[in-house]
Amino acid sequence: MMLKRFWSVFIARNKEYFRDRVTLGWNFLFPLFIVIGFSVLFQRGGQEYYKIGVIPREAGISEKADALPQILKNLNLLKLIVFENRNTGFEKLRYHKVDMIIERGSEPIRYWVSSSSPKGTIAESLLLQNFYDPGYMAGKAVKQTVKGNQTAYIEWLFPGIIAMNMMFSGLYGVGYATVRYRKNGVLKRLKATPLTAFEYLAAQLVSRMFVILFSGITIYIGCALLLNFHCKGSYFDLLVMFMLGSASIVSVGLIIAARISSEELAEGLVTLITWPMMFLSEVWFSLEGAPEWVHKFALIFPLMHLTDGMRQIMNEGAGLGELGFHITVLLSVTAVFISLGSVLFRWTKD
Repeated sequence: MMLKRFWSVFIARNKEYFRDRVTLGWNFLFPLFIVIGFSVLFQRGGQEYYKIGVIPREAGISEKADALPQILKNLNLLKLIVFENRNTGFEKLRYHKVDMIIERGSEPIRYWVSSSSPKGTIAESLLLQNFYDPGYMAGKAVKQTVKGNQTAYIEWLFPGIIAMNMMFSGLYGVGYATVRYRKNGVLKRLKATPLTAFEYLAAQLVSRMFVILFSGITIYIGCALLLNFHCKGSYFDLLVMFMLGSASIVSVGLIIAARISSEELAEGLVTLITWPMMFLSEVWFSLEGAPEWVHKFALIFPLMHLTDGMRQIMNEGAGLGELGFHITVLLSVTAVFISLGSVLFRWTKD
């Protein structure tokens, strides 16, 4: 491989990216907005609030008796939402916009939950536990506590958002862009030069890795300053995992870029890959409790190994030696896919 030809394509691709102000700004602002938004919606301490709708009593009851149940003021995990109309409250409950409905001033307290809402069952348990006699409960259960470092949901989510941004940047930035070059005849002109398919794809791979690394570091620094994030592990280990993950994801995009000449087909394939990868790679939620086959199927996605690897480094302080399986998979995916991409690659639409 001639480094001069490789370097020329690398520089040209980077210039094209950084001159596209809209795409550049979106890659930085989109994940930042998501992190800030979730940090506002979910408390940093990891507390999840259950929404309780409070409805008025039925017609004919005096205003004097229409008071909020005093017991609700003792439940810190319940967020009260007052409805002036009973039908509105029941409609919100049916569509899972609230977790439970309580009637004001009723004796005994009347409440409603949805039979298909797990959060409603938990909210009901929080309400009912305040009616138990402490003496009765003392003979039935003994409370113990475990001390340790807790990870807030936003801190657990943050590595997943970074990985998701890498996925979109890698697949669309390489796969979709190369298909556009082929359709517009850019690759046909490059074919007349001494540039080989491997040199071109390698330059695209390294260029996109540089772009992903640059944007990822910038986003991390911004979130660390705004939201006081801390990496419990080594920043060097995090950087290595970041680079391995970006290389593997970009190599997947190279397969899409190898032969396709239709932008519509390329966009459809990228969408077909990104959505299952995003939902099965624990970007937004854990797969704990899912069927065993789902866990095994998720292991085929490089995003799963990248997300879990970064989470272990950032949230648990793990080192590269503890991430051997993830590293092996990421290296294997990169080697296999870039080799296949070089073999399958064609310069023209024909």
